[in-house]
Amino acid sequence: MPALSAWSNFYVVTGSSAAALTGLMFVVITLVVANRSTATREGIATFSTPTVAHFSAALLVSAIMSAPWRALSHVAAVVGIVGAVGLTYSAMIAYRARRQTAYDPDLEDLVWYVVMPLIAYLVIGGAALGLARYPAVAPFVLAAGSVLLIFLGIHNAWDVVTYLAIEKVEPPDDAAPPSGA
Repeated sequence: MPALSAWSNFYVVTGSSAAALTGLMFVVITLVVANRSTATREGIATFSTPTVAHFSAALLVSAIMSAPWRALSHVAAVVGIVGAVGLTYSAMIAYRARRQTAYDPDLEDLVWYVVMPLIAYLVIGGAALGLARYPAVAPFVLAAGSVLLIFLGIHNAWDVVTYLAIEKVEPPDDAAPPSGA
């Protein structure tokens, strides 16, 4: 489709980046969980799993935009579903962030883990709504939403990794005191 063919390199790059970063998150979480007893299921579900989901959404948008569609309205419908699912998922993460007890998120965390993803998925959904009507502008908006998801993922992955790396692990109550104490 001529309206999307100019975007093929962009989506190859963003899709490849999102896929590589998703794989890297699997490695990081495996290493963190293997070496730390403080990682909780609710903490991972609230702060790490969404990062993988955002990378995956960027990969999915790249795959959708790279497919040989017959009409922009079909592309718009599928991308619109991605935006709607992303909004729903982001609302679930907002609920989890407030409910979980592993960590007390501050304003910065709420912005990066809740507000910014909501904005990214709103941008993707808005681009989907305008894709068939504004084929010269909507791909730029959609690209901005996809890139925002990748940068959110990078920031949030770094945030989680650095938090877990510097978090002090408390010894169990029945642990022997260190020698010389």
